[in-house]
Amino acid sequence: MAPAPSPASSSAPKPNILIVIADDMGYSDAGCYGGEVATPNLDQLAANGIRFTQCYSTGRCWPSRTCLLTGYYAQQVRMDPPQGPLPAWTRVAPHYLKPLGYRCYHSGKWHLMGASRAVADGGFDHSYLLNDHDRYFAPKNHELDDRKLPPVEAGTDFYVTTAIASHAINFLKEHATEHKDKPFYCYLAFTSPHFPLHALQEDIKRCKDRYLEGWDAVRERRWKRMREMGLVNCDLAPREPDTIPSWNFAKDKLEETIGPGEVDRAVAWKDLTEEQKRFQTTKMAIHAAMIDRMDQEIGRVLDQVKAMGADKNTVVFFVSDNGASAEQIIRGDMNDPTAAPGSAKSYLCLGPGWSSAANTPFRLHKSWVHEGGISSPLIACWPAGITAHGELRHDPCHFIDILPTAIDLAGGKSISPEWNGQTAPPLPGTSLTPAFAKDGAVTHDFLYFHHLGNRAIRVGDWKLVAKGDKGPWELYDLRTDRCEQKNLAEQHPNRVREMSMQWQEREDEFRRQAGPPPEKIRQDQKQKNRKGS
Repeated sequence: MAPAPSPASSSAPKPNILIVIADDMGYSDAGCYGGEVATPNLDQLAANGIRFTQCYSTGRCWPSRTCLLTGYYAQQVRMDPPQGPLPAWTRVAPHYLKPLGYRCYHSGKWHLMGASRAVADGGFDHSYLLNDHDRYFAPKNHELDDRKLPPVEAGTDFYVTTAIASHAINFLKEHATEHKDKPFYCYLAFTSPHFPLHALQEDIKRCKDRYLEGWDAVRERRWKRMREMGLVNCDLAPREPDTIPSWNFAKDKLEETIGPGEVDRAVAWKDLTEEQKRFQTTKMAIHAAMIDRMDQEIGRVLDQVKAMGADKNTVVFFVSDNGASAEQIIRGDMNDPTAAPGSAKSYLCLGPGWSSAANTPFRLHKSWVHEGGISSPLIACWPAGITAHGELRHDPCHFIDILPTAIDLAGGKSISPEWNGQTAPPLPGTSLTPAFAKDGAVTHDFLYFHHLGNRAIRVGDWKLVAKGDKGPWELYDLRTDRCEQKNLAEQHPNRVREMSMQWQEREDEFRRQAGPPPEKIRQDQKQKNRKGS
């Protein structure tokens, strides 16, 4: 779908664009989406702009960020699963925006594995790129403008979330001094609150008693608040204790490496031991502290934008790359059970109990394509261009829409399909700018999902979804059942058949567009040569 006409006149200055991404943050974590986590800066953006209630990610970090950076479904560019470099015709956001006059900056997680260098491959003017996702206090692998930085020494006052914001601020300060005549695009990609649960102790202390009542009470309270806010109209999905990632540590391994306070399933809170309740309460406090700190750092970046006199004409988008995670694994420097939870020597994951609460009121978690895995907050705030304050938009949308929206805002009315001597497929998304003015202004023929065999397609209010390659199709009417509790597959077999065929057609088309990975091409060529010799 081509971007809609730009909402600004040709004589108006082009807006700056700031895209902010959280990592593994649940749909209902932020205060403006029904949560109790302190997020005053996000709440202020929501109060001065609009919130989308039905925005979708892909259910996992790298395919979601692929959508944001390239504008394509990850399957169209060989990024789910990752299979070598991006197709030669693939562009990254700066390739579209720099010809339109923009300076482009990136700070934080990259995860576009087919383009390893943010400046050289992605076209950014400056980039702070974090490749170490296991150490918030002392990352070993990070880069500035594609040049390796020395590992951060343990025991310093470094914290990744703060560093990501600080680099973005430095880029913007330079922009204000040397390039103030140009608009900017800033891709601010946090890793918070992705595991490991690492947070500043001062932030943990502010949150430590907030979750003593447990995940069942928190889920109930969030759900009621969300209904009152008009974010959802569905029931609260029950916990699903038997559904966890297949790669999680087994229960005995968790107890051995973490301790007796760890819990491997989303069981009823009342069934936990007192030791488990204390430990689980601490984990959620750390998760909240990580989001709290991220919100503070977002505030610092927004303060810099204001100091530049650019706040009125800066469009800010905020999303989370997938739902909260039920994963329970240990990587990096492993876990020291004697270390303070949340410190550099600990390695804790949120787990399925609190993940179920963070994704309230929806089903399942990160990596699934049921609503809990793919539903993302989406805040859009633009004082010069969005007059609505605190309003909701119920238009279903997807991360593939963010780049077409940015191109639209930048005045890119017609983009050549030619890139690197090849013809690129049309961007599958659509501009969201019509939704800035009113609800119901944006439509899609379909929204497609596929990750780790988990499959779904949404057409209008109907959603067809399945767990894994062998799971049966389930059919839901999301108009009243976003909690996905009333499976209508048996009542509507024809609809299931039609939608499953439509999903397969999109799957085949996208894989065909991506083409085989280079290694497969080389192997096929070798076989052809052998047959011809």
